[in-house]
Amino acid sequence: MVEHQDMSVPASQLRTLTIFCKVVDNFGDIGICWRLAKQLRREHELDVSLRVDDLRSFRRICPQVDAEAARQHIDGITVLHWKNQEGRFTPDDVADIVIEFFGCDIPPSYIEAMSRRDPRPVWLNLEGLTTEEWVEGCHRLPSPHPRLPLTKHFFFPGFTDRTGGLLHEDDLEEQRFRFQSAPGAQSAFLAELGLTAAEIASQKVSLFCYSYAPAAALFDAWERGNAPLTCLVPEGVAADAARAFLEADPVAGAMRTRGALTVRILPFVAQPDYDRLLWACDVNFVRGEDSFVRAQWAGKPFVWHIYAQDENLHHKKLRAFLQRYAPGLEDFAAMSLVWNGVQDGDWQALWKGFVAEAPKIAARAEDWRREVLAIGDFASNMMAFARQLQSGNTENTV
Repeated sequence: MVEHQDMSVPASQLRTLTIFCKVVDNFGDIGICWRLAKQLRREHELDVSLRVDDLRSFRRICPQVDAEAARQHIDGITVLHWKNQEGRFTPDDVADIVIEFFGCDIPPSYIEAMSRRDPRPVWLNLEGLTTEEWVEGCHRLPSPHPRLPLTKHFFFPGFTDRTGGLLHEDDLEEQRFRFQSAPGAQSAFLAELGLTAAEIASQKVSLFCYSYAPAAALFDAWERGNAPLTCLVPEGVAADAARAFLEADPVAGAMRTRGALTVRILPFVAQPDYDRLLWACDVNFVRGEDSFVRAQWAGKPFVWHIYAQDENLHHKKLRAFLQRYAPGLEDFAAMSLVWNGVQDGDWQALWKGFVAEAPKIAARAEDWRREVLAIGDFASNMMAFARQLQSGNTENTV
């Protein structure tokens, strides 16, 4: 048995932090890690490094990224291209806090270096978001290394005070309020994306989903609707449905109006502009984790396309969220379940019911935001836990 001596970093000296990110979901993984890195740098004044294996996906949400650079500095953060699982690391390469995102298996040689560092770092595994109850029992659990004098702790985002909360920058509410209180700013932003005055005046829906979403059926229902609707689709999203509707390649700038529906293809935008897009639209279809969380902060009706898992485990996660978020919102729940293939439904009837219920959905969004904000933001809760670990006060860590 390895004797775990107390050689950890004093809490007052937690100044450097490294995040390891392996991109699996194209934009969600790097989106979360990039938001967290920026917040830790700006609000907690840490020296942050981000090691990421897919710079091309990263560049889609952060245009400053050089997809060919091995090392670069963006917004005060050191970005390193994590090319493989190998590499020779020394204790000097190890930060005070080491984060592996979603169990991405950081290089063994880096872990070896962590064990030889004096003092040893805080080691956290940031897990994925779910509303399932088991998360509360696993949040902040320790996991001793089987061979080395190191202990990793699991840290979960979530919606209760027995989780880490959600990523939320300290000035986000002020930015949103200022933008949504200025119709001129919204119109100017949408016009920069190519929208016409008629499109800006119509009902606006942003669409960000996985390729297997039933977007074509939704387009058909909107096309046969009674009121003008503009659907804004990032380039590469719902490509088959968009191509069929447009009868052309769905490249940025392409658009077509047919019946009541206008589909416009947008370029991928940087994260701050994606927030503004969510704030400017009447309804937001979002996917995965990052855009799902940002839609909740937008305070607008949204529909979540959850990442598919084997044996339909994602259906269980979706139902857990709906049970917590949507009591009494029958049309919201029905749209969510049909959109995710849990059950069948008539799309025109679903959309009509969803629109009718939109004021109740928006009111729930406001209440929900206040409830989750009361937990504290994820980055601050994580740093408080790291300091708690270093002080040796772990009585309430499980």
